[in-house]
Amino acid sequence: MAKVLVTGSAGFIGGYLVEELLDRGHDVVGVDNFSKYGPVTHSYDDHPRYRFVEGDARDVDLLIGLLDGCDHLVAGAAMIGGISYFHAYAYDLLATNERIMAATCDAAIRAHREGQLTKVTYLSSSMVFESTEHWPSREGDERRIPPPLSSYGFQKLAVEYYARAAWEQYQVPYTIVRPFNCVGVGEGRALGQAEVLSGNVKLAMSHVVPDLVQKIVKGQDPLHILGEGNQVRHYTYGGDLARGIATAVEHPAARNDDFNLSTQESTSVLELAELIWHKIKGPDVAFRYVCDEPFRYDVQKRVPDVTKAREVLGFTATTSLDVMLDEVVPWVTRAVEEGRL
Repeated sequence: MAKVLVTGSAGFIGGYLVEELLDRGHDVVGVDNFSKYGPVTHSYDDHPRYRFVEGDARDVDLLIGLLDGCDHLVAGAAMIGGISYFHAYAYDLLATNERIMAATCDAAIRAHREGQLTKVTYLSSSMVFESTEHWPSREGDERRIPPPLSSYGFQKLAVEYYARAAWEQYQVPYTIVRPFNCVGVGEGRALGQAEVLSGNVKLAMSHVVPDLVQKIVKGQDPLHILGEGNQVRHYTYGGDLARGIATAVEHPAARNDDFNLSTQESTSVLELAELIWHKIKGPDVAFRYVCDEPFRYDVQKRVPDVTKAREVLGFTATTSLDVMLDEVVPWVTRAVEEGRL
């Protein structure tokens, strides 16, 4: 078994990933500065093979110290949020995430040269395919299509360049993974000042699933959706993504390669909204909605090709959207009732 440092370990995907790595028998060190949600707790916080350090992933010296004795590094720390986040923090997303990535690579280069670090697994994003006009998006398309328009998408593409550059100059092995539209429990109210009014409900930069759930739970009727609701996404369970990332960390064939991690199931925002509506209100309540002006960077279609992950890593996302919502809807409902959303 290996020792793995996970940056951004208290984040949405990070929480699922730490649990998966521990379940596989690895020792895990997590680092996070709680910048998005504030302090959070997990069921594994007292696990004997888990050590958490509150700190900033932009601190090179901190990361160098934490990498002592680590075999793998998962570079997951980043400012990240829903579509409104891209507009509220356009500059901060670019500047902060660049500083995080530069510090991460600086520490990894030294740990690979002087320590036992064997590979870095970088969390990129489906947003690297933001400007595509053909689907499904395959690995390699991100270098053949125009660059992303949003600062977030552009920076996540830069993450991939960092990964390859650290290999080309310093021979630090890498794996790049691109999660698509993570769905799960654990997203709280963002600490940022900016809130977005959607109809009669203020939202603090979450993602589409928790946002839709809380609007319905708070009594919004008709439901407000962005645009016409024909945006296509591949909603993928956090536990599945964690399994895919952990497999990419471990698998020898993942070395110096990149993978889309996603469900194969396409769902429109309107289909998602109606499914959530009926889960909360019951099957006999007519679905009512109105369309709001969409955000500029609300990509109309994100559809991945998942062949490579299946054939090389043996990874398939198996959790259905219906099953995901059976877990997420009650969780968000309780968070609303307790005043956490």
